[in-house]
Amino acid sequence: MSASLNYKSFSKEQQTMDNLEKQLICPICLEMFTKPVVILPCQHNLCRKCASDIFQASNPYLPTRGGTTVASGGRFRCPSCRHEVVLDRHGVYGLQRNLLVENIIDIYKQESTRPEKKSDQPMCEEHEEERINIYCLNCEVPTCSLCKVFGAHKDCQVAPLTHVFQRQKSELSDGIAILVGSNDRVQGVISQLEDTCKTIEIEFETPPLQGQAAAPASGSAADSEPGRHIFSFSWLNSLNE
Repeated sequence: MSASLNYKSFSKEQQTMDNLEKQLICPICLEMFTKPVVILPCQHNLCRKCASDIFQASNPYLPTRGGTTVASGGRFRCPSCRHEVVLDRHGVYGLQRNLLVENIIDIYKQESTRPEKKSDQPMCEEHEEERINIYCLNCEVPTCSLCKVFGAHKDCQVAPLTHVFQRQKSELSDGIAILVGSNDRVQGVISQLEDTCKTIEIEFETPPLQGQAAAPASGSAADSEPGRHIFSFSWLNSLNE
């Protein structure tokens, strides 16, 4: 149980890191923001180099020096929302740096360089460096080798986790097949019962045969039934003879 919770926690953490990385991607170079990061008046962010490239592409006739526009002023559109950005005499260097995003990038890179636990190999909660690779048959939980040797499962019977997985998978598949077969048989019985009910209803609604003797009038409900009861009793008597 603890291994399962540890695995789910790691998956959720990895998903959070992936979502964070998407927010740190520059819409121009499609890479993580390269410092310095500038924030536009529309609150979107760009690498300063990418902002300079957009500015030069939007103002191709302005003079440049060393690949940088030297003329004062100008304008370009935000690649994310198409908002027009008007620059002052400082050009892209007049845009405010987003120090918060730069700090987040530094923290993200530090976290990314930490040793990663492979998602397909959950780790033991008691022994963080040990993989979950065996299954305790007594406690019915996955565990690691050190738990078997020194830990809570040292007196338990264990089996390789892959073998237990394959066995339980086969048992589950067989159980599903049995349920499907049983469902087919039940549906067949239900269909037969429905056909029988329809046949009985049709026979009950069929009028008595012509020429059949009418039952004598009487006040009882049995005497008021059609003459087919007489026919039925006669048929039963013939069987007894």
